[in-house]
Amino acid sequence: VQLQASGGGLVQAGGSLRLSCVASGRTLTRLLMGWFRQGPGKEREFVAFVKWSGGSTYYADSVKGRFTISRDNAKNTVYLQMNSLKPEDTAVYYCAASAAYQSGTSYFTRDDSYDYWGQGTLVTVSS
Repeated sequence: VQLQASGGGLVQAGGSLRLSCVASGRTLTRLLMGWFRQGPGKEREFVAFVKWSGGSTYYADSVKGRFTISRDNAKNTVYLQMNSLKPEDTAVYYCAASAAYQSGTSYFTRDDSYDYWGQGTLVTVSS
């Protein structure tokens, strides 16, 4: 599976961006999709995931209510709509895919639970 993330850029605080992640090589239907980010000088951290059918999502507390993850399996694409952006959202954002089948949420907040990673797209939020 190859993942290609795009949509990053420079935006002012309070603005919005939509990230996209296109998968190739395998249908998304059997993959759980997530977004992670790594800010300057920080560890990579979980942002959000969406389960296989798209009906179940989970967010980090830091983005809850501002970010929305969604998927279009017909287009093999996952999106991250980011609203009310803050300078602390500045990071390289990575999409990732997991082939695991697990119940619950904590398993998929760990980056070692994901099998495939995109190259990352940089989001910079100016104050």
